[in-house]
Amino acid sequence: MRTTLQGSLAETAAGAIAESVLRACVHCGMCNAACPTYQMTGDELDGPRGRIYLMKQALEGEPAGRLTQLHLDRCLGCRACETACPSGVEYHRLLDVGRGVGAPTRPAGQRLARWAIRRLALSPRWLGFLFNLGRAVRFALPRPLRETIPPNVAAGVWPATDRPRRMLLLGGCAQSAAAGHFNAATARVFDHCGISLLESRGCCGAVSFHLDAGEEARALARRLIDAWTDALASGAEAIVVNASGCAAFIRDWPDLFAEEPAYAAKARRVVEALRDPVEVLGGLEISLGRRPPEPRIAVHDPCTLCNGPGLAGAPAALLRRLGYRLTPAADGRCCGSAGTYALLQPRFARRLRGAKLAALGAGDPATIYTGNIGCWMHLAAASPVPVRHWIEAVDDLIS
Repeated sequence: MRTTLQGSLAETAAGAIAESVLRACVHCGMCNAACPTYQMTGDELDGPRGRIYLMKQALEGEPAGRLTQLHLDRCLGCRACETACPSGVEYHRLLDVGRGVGAPTRPAGQRLARWAIRRLALSPRWLGFLFNLGRAVRFALPRPLRETIPPNVAAGVWPATDRPRRMLLLGGCAQSAAAGHFNAATARVFDHCGISLLESRGCCGAVSFHLDAGEEARALARRLIDAWTDALASGAEAIVVNASGCAAFIRDWPDLFAEEPAYAAKARRVVEALRDPVEVLGGLEISLGRRPPEPRIAVHDPCTLCNGPGLAGAPAALLRRLGYRLTPAADGRCCGSAGTYALLQPRFARRLRGAKLAALGAGDPATIYTGNIGCWMHLAAASPVPVRHWIEAVDDLIS
């Protein structure tokens, strides 16, 4: 597609990224068939092709008004369109640039809501306090608030870090407050396999970036990049991230620092060392202490695990190898979590969750397993059966 960028982005690295993506698109429309929001509304502007038109107009100097914001905000960022595109269009890279163009014109109410979400996500102590308070008064809360409160699960013991092999584990921001048991279970499983995980506190910047705070996201990412660069130089083998949404954003750090060559180079080194737990455990022999007590399970692959790193089916394959029996889950669409999407677009998010839970529950599983903090919180709020991180299923068999 021909395009001529105008304005402040015209001579920037972000502009170059946007222009390259736009030029790759031939407007065939095959992406729409894979788009969850287009399937719900049937509106061309709620599909990738229509959103690309809107972003092209904004990048070429047209005002990015409320219509553009509406349809870009409705995008899940699931990247399903990229898997269907015959031209290899990297839609998410264009979306990251396009959303930023209209951010300054947001209404005050939207800006305040996004600021509040960022502040809470970046304050695990306050977020944890609010979760505990919410559990105490859950009965009195309206449904939308009840759904934001995750179950309280004891983390258990974190093993001593005395193994000869060492890797880092991102603790995360919201995850450290809502699901610290994910990290502890991951550490126990890796310790069982002869690898010590050193928890690295901090936030990857994804929430800030996707809520119109790009500079804040870069500041958060720099802290982790500096710490991880030093740790890798000191012998850490890899950086393990058990939240696939965080890992997806980290893989895009080189774009985040496109205007800062030094940090872009460090970011690429970090991305080379990045691993989902299943990438490490899939190549190891895992000795088991017991058999699965409830072997019938369903596995939900987060979009951020499938549409990018190409790890669809990897957790399921590992759990099957360990003795679990997987029930069918035919619906491959996004569950509707998509980071903060479930908070900002609850109507669409609930419809997608309903379809996803119906598909996951079709085989009557005892438990549903996923691989991302957001998906866990979103699905667990409405699931008739327990929802857990797949690493917990491994932890159950070794402890």
